[in-house]
Amino acid sequence: MLKPMSTHPRPRSVRARPRAQSARRRVEPAPILEHDPAPEAIIEPAKIYARVRPAEPIEHCVLCFFHDVNEDVARHYRLRTIHLGQSEMGNHPVHELEYNARRLVFAHPRIGAPMSAATLELCIALGCTKFVACGGAGVLDGSIAVGRVVVPTAAIRDEGTSYHYLPAGREVAAGARAVAAIERVLKRNRISYLKGKTWTTDALFRETRARLRRRRAEGCLTVEMEAAAFFAVAQFRGVEFGQILYGGDDLSGDVWEHRNWNKHRIRQRLFTLAVEACLLL
Repeated sequence: MLKPMSTHPRPRSVRARPRAQSARRRVEPAPILEHDPAPEAIIEPAKIYARVRPAEPIEHCVLCFFHDVNEDVARHYRLRTIHLGQSEMGNHPVHELEYNARRLVFAHPRIGAPMSAATLELCIALGCTKFVACGGAGVLDGSIAVGRVVVPTAAIRDEGTSYHYLPAGREVAAGARAVAAIERVLKRNRISYLKGKTWTTDALFRETRARLRRRRAEGCLTVEMEAAAFFAVAQFRGVEFGQILYGGDDLSGDVWEHRNWNKHRIRQRLFTLAVEACLLL
């Protein structure tokens, strides 16, 4: 015997509806964007280097990236080691030298934003307040010849170190007084130069065509690995910092060209120009 069908509808399964936006997962910003303006860090340079800070600090400091020039300076000037840092990469001395009866600090800043920033921090902790660095850089325009002097006015922040010193932003400026001193010395010595932005990146093997075109559209003449970090540390610590670069390898063409850039005779000259500019500050 057939049973009559129920006249009551079968209850549907009820699914829990998602809550409003308050229940959505909060997306945390990338750690590099978590700027902390705290003036003191766990490892604070002024404290850890207090015992080696000279009784009479030297305010002027030149940071030179050229190993060959640094060795030549050691041969021709009487150096006094005021600090000898040691790491897994070896020894990292900071020297005092006398130039035309003026005292200044002299060091190799090492390569890359983190290490260069650490060297700058050390020299600031030792009492230096006026800096000029000299180094080479890749060019984004093939018409910039090997050895052409370039004065960066600002750096595009495509690295990581500067974000630990300043809030996030596209670029950071060089010290205005340092740039003016560098220009004054270059003009006095009748050396032609270019002035503009530089592109600072951590990844030399990820300088792609699209990124190069964008940096060039922003006004960058060169690419290197330290300037943005230098400028950011200088602003954070309240010291004056400028940099002199020279045109090195060429990234502008279809094929990268080394151009034997690290053998150019301008390197020795760039060091003396950096010293003269620094002593003007």
